[in-house]
Amino acid sequence: MSNPVTATNGAQFTGIATVEDAGLQGMITLRGDLSSQVLKAAVKAASGAELPAQGKISVGEDGAAAWMSPDELLILVPYAEAVAKTAALAEALKGEHALAANVSDARSYFRISGAGAREVLAKISPVDLSPQAFTPGDFRRSRTAQVAAAFWLEDGGEEDSFRLVCFRSVGGYMFQLLAGAAHPQSAVGVY
Repeated sequence: MSNPVTATNGAQFTGIATVEDAGLQGMITLRGDLSSQVLKAAVKAASGAELPAQGKISVGEDGAAAWMSPDELLILVPYAEAVAKTAALAEALKGEHALAANVSDARSYFRISGAGAREVLAKISPVDLSPQAFTPGDFRRSRTAQVAAAFWLEDGGEEDSFRLVCFRSVGGYMFQLLAGAAHPQSAVGVY
């Protein structure tokens, strides 16, 4: 059996911000009635996180839950636990109109950090990333230079640190896109 690797296999670039492959991450797409108490309990059991508000990510002891749409969450768990956590979610949601799918190997996961992190994302995404408008815990699904992605600002630390998820099939392109936006010669200095 082969060992899993990411699409960009540890790639890293440092310019006005550091762009790096964030490694393997367990990701579960969960569809269902987000007002269901059964679903809320299943999310808490899988990730340790509360159900997030619209446009937010909720971080728990064992992972996180991010709001994707009115009936969809992205559950983040340790990669090695994704299969078991998906099965546990499916079992907990028996009888509910819900779907839990392990999408870990279908996604690429990046970290964008440093003083220029906001600028890097602002260059490629139509989102107001000013510190007043985009704060820790905010979560957005957006286009990043015409590539579907989701990103959030992590809580804590003195420097900005974003996480970004996109489809694995465009992982290499996304890395190049982020690295280009982080190139020192492309600095705009908005943030």
